[in-house]
Amino acid sequence: MFKNVNTKVSFPELEKSIYEYWIKNGVIEKYLRRNDGSKKRFSFIDGPITANNPMGVHHAWGRTYKDLWQKFFNMRGYKERFQNGFDCQGLWIEVEVEKELGIRNKRDIENLVPGDKKASVAKFVELCKERVKRFSKIQSEQSQKLGYFMNWNNSYFTMSDENNYMIWHFLRTCFDKGWVYKGRESVPWCPRCETAISQHEMLTEDYKELTHESVIMKFPLADAKDEFLLVWTTTPWTIIANIAVAVDTESDYTLVSSDISGREQKYWLASTLVDQIFKDFGKKIVKTVRGKELVGLRYQSAFDGLQAVEKARDENPEKFHTVIPTDPLLMPISMSEGTGMVHTAVSAGEEDFKLGKKLGLPMIPVIADNADYIGGFGEFSGKNAKKNPGIILDYLKKREEKEGKWVFRIFPYKHRYPACWRCKTELVWKVADEWYISMDKEEKGLKKGAKDRTLRQQMIKTAKMIRWIPDFGLERELDWLQNMHDWLISKKNRYWGLALPIYECSNCGYFTVIGSKEELKEKAIEGWEDFEGHSPHKPYIDSVKIKCDKCGKNVSRLDDVGNVWLDAGIVPFSTLIDPKSNKLSYTSDKKYWREWFPADFITESFPGQFKNWFYSMIAMSTVLEKKNPFCSVLGYASVLGEDGRPMHKSWGNAIEFNEAAGKIGVDVMRWMYVTQKPTMNLLFGYRTADETRRRFHLLLWNIYNFFITYANIDGWTSKEHNNASRVKVNYTVLDLWILSRLNRLVKAVTKNLINFDASTGAILMEDFISDLSLWYIRRSRSRVGKGVTSLDDKNSFYTVTYNILSIFSRLLAPFNPYLSESIYINITDELSVHLSDWPQPDASLISDKLEKKMAEVRSIVELGHAQRKAQNIKVRQPLRLITVYTDLLMTDDSEFVSLIKDELNIKSVEIKPGKENLLVELDTKISQDLLLEGQAREFVRQIQIKRKELGCSLTEEVKVTLPDKNFPDGFEEYIKKETLAGELKRGTVLSVEKL
Repeated sequence: MFKNVNTKVSFPELEKSIYEYWIKNGVIEKYLRRNDGSKKRFSFIDGPITANNPMGVHHAWGRTYKDLWQKFFNMRGYKERFQNGFDCQGLWIEVEVEKELGIRNKRDIENLVPGDKKASVAKFVELCKERVKRFSKIQSEQSQKLGYFMNWNNSYFTMSDENNYMIWHFLRTCFDKGWVYKGRESVPWCPRCETAISQHEMLTEDYKELTHESVIMKFPLADAKDEFLLVWTTTPWTIIANIAVAVDTESDYTLVSSDISGREQKYWLASTLVDQIFKDFGKKIVKTVRGKELVGLRYQSAFDGLQAVEKARDENPEKFHTVIPTDPLLMPISMSEGTGMVHTAVSAGEEDFKLGKKLGLPMIPVIADNADYIGGFGEFSGKNAKKNPGIILDYLKKREEKEGKWVFRIFPYKHRYPACWRCKTELVWKVADEWYISMDKEEKGLKKGAKDRTLRQQMIKTAKMIRWIPDFGLERELDWLQNMHDWLISKKNRYWGLALPIYECSNCGYFTVIGSKEELKEKAIEGWEDFEGHSPHKPYIDSVKIKCDKCGKNVSRLDDVGNVWLDAGIVPFSTLIDPKSNKLSYTSDKKYWREWFPADFITESFPGQFKNWFYSMIAMSTVLEKKNPFCSVLGYASVLGEDGRPMHKSWGNAIEFNEAAGKIGVDVMRWMYVTQKPTMNLLFGYRTADETRRRFHLLLWNIYNFFITYANIDGWTSKEHNNASRVKVNYTVLDLWILSRLNRLVKAVTKNLINFDASTGAILMEDFISDLSLWYIRRSRSRVGKGVTSLDDKNSFYTVTYNILSIFSRLLAPFNPYLSESIYINITDELSVHLSDWPQPDASLISDKLEKKMAEVRSIVELGHAQRKAQNIKVRQPLRLITVYTDLLMTDDSEFVSLIKDELNIKSVEIKPGKENLLVELDTKISQDLLLEGQAREFVRQIQIKRKELGCSLTEEVKVTLPDKNFPDGFEEYIKKETLAGELKRGTVLSVEKL
């Protein structure tokens, strides 16, 4: 006997009981060790989740994929490592710890222990470590609830010594190749975090649609009375640092005369924008010239009297406040908005800096790390440029009111503006000394004639070694690699992160990169005792000093920490620790590392990862090995709310993982993920989840329930299935058809999973369950139960359905680990579906001809039902004849014909040669005999409803009374058999009672 099935199943409750079963019976541990002796390997690298907060439903999409393919290859006998990863360092952790402490800046961090900076930093770093440990535990528990089988005692942490020292080795290799350098650049800067934001971290989703006050300024020309340059900017805070005005030398500019300010003034602007700017004012065209004729004109600014501005003017009088030619590749100028004249502040914009560097323009440093105006700016010094943008505009307006020569117009402007990826503060641009890995400098020491001499060239070659799924992934990665800047690897003013092993001499400027802990110990001249026993983090690592190789002076480590994507990018090397020696394999003998490198497969969400994790792994593997770190990558889109918007708590559409798991169950969540096309955003919500559950899980559960219920009623057990000598199996055409469908499904799902395509396989499985329920099971209901006497037919049905549930639950196991387990252990009495082998298709049972004929039968049935519906004739009413025009079915296909008869409730089927399309003709004339039979079938339906209302079991007999006036004479035995009526008599009304 099988265990009875709960017809009112709660999948979240079922999953709890199954998880307890796994723990009690050591299933997960057995699963992890299942293929230890196998020579086949499937190498997978987990992209580390940030251990910073509990998981949301968006995390579960990727973790479902990761678990799915590891389970699939495990069932196929491949040895795996099952190592989960946690991203531990960087701003994301720091910001959350600052929130917990109620602090907001570096001064607060350095004063956590009042008056003791070192102790304060040590405390802050330790709090960051503790947060990582706390949330990695929470995320591990949530992942286990997801049914994600990993060796949770062997997760890797990017804060580990192995990870940090392996990055040192990478950076030393870059240094030896001549690619590490310090550059002074204008960089995106977060004033709240007080650090640079690398190009890699500026994600598309961190650009906000913002409205800022923009201004069209009037810069009076030095040598022309009442003549001005009209210059537009959306960043008024930078005007104070203006150096030049850029024009497009090949475009036309017009001098316009207007009395807009109350007196006649002349204004230079792009010719294409004259009508737009002066649409509300009278104007007169004075002249039009090419932009190159304006180059060299000198002008004045409202801030020329400030000390810092005067200093820049005095040091660079020839290039200060002049009209300059733009370089369209560095600073393209729009001729469709603005004025066609671009305010250029070399110290406060990326394009401005590059153009200024090319033309040798002076620069006015303008803001401190927190975006306060620095000294030398009079009343503005000490005020925050971003928090108080109005101070510049207010100053200009006051000067305009008095002098009439500084402001043309101020108006709000909506545009996309970048924010810090972590704290969401609006960014500024700031000139800073930062450390980079060069993309375009030739590798030092390469032989003459060697190809791919730069890191960019080598990385492009590496990217092409990888299979990108979907295919457009390669195009996106190459686009990024071909256009990206040098890799900014340093973070100023931060504490919790990789201690960059760069030692720069303050005396002579020479720098070196330390490649290992052993090298640092060897070169240390002081501070080793303070550092020894600590992880390579601030503040203890900073105690160690070495001697400058060039001038012999004592050198301290660079104060900066590393870019966080160094942490995750190194994991193909840092996580492979030889279990025999317990050493990092790559930097010892590489034997164990070679067994698992490159990884066969990785999967992560595409948005952002082209320039982050994918990029950093490709970069680091290229530098170290000039080889791809992974063979195939599956990318997928984003999880959005059902309303189509990104999930945000403030919008009320965000769903935490625990909430969803408790409400709908993780198998339903997982099925939503695996059936989704990975190129399309997933709209996640409870309405969609309920549709998924009803469409698949409840359908499968009802099939399973039907099999168990009737197998128990008929006393059929798996022992009879396993003892072939006792079971006589005479398969019907319906049995052979579903077995063909099943084995074709096994073949297709296997092929799709090998091809890293979950959605196609899952949708095929869903289609199969629909066919199984709506055709095979429905057409087989009359084959089982108490009133059925054909044991052979029962055995055929039970044997086929048992095989289907056994095989399908194994197919389902990687997709839905709980539901598959519940079905499998009940019908097989084995320990776990996850310890079973992946099913193999039986090619001898796959029949194209059979499936085509069955498809034709179902099409005939569909057309027949449509004609019944059009004539308003219910299926319970028998009809005499259907004529079918087809070339696929023959009259002697008796079993197929029987299916048509039974399904359409037709007495006779006549098959004639086909016409152009499949056609059916239904004889809708109803004789008296047919009418009586229809009434009998209607009585059966009504009695079954009464049985259900009485709560009768499927084997319980009842006493039935039918109204005498339309008693179905001649159909008594049919009614008794169909309704288990032990007693049937005449009366005044229909009634049903338990016997």
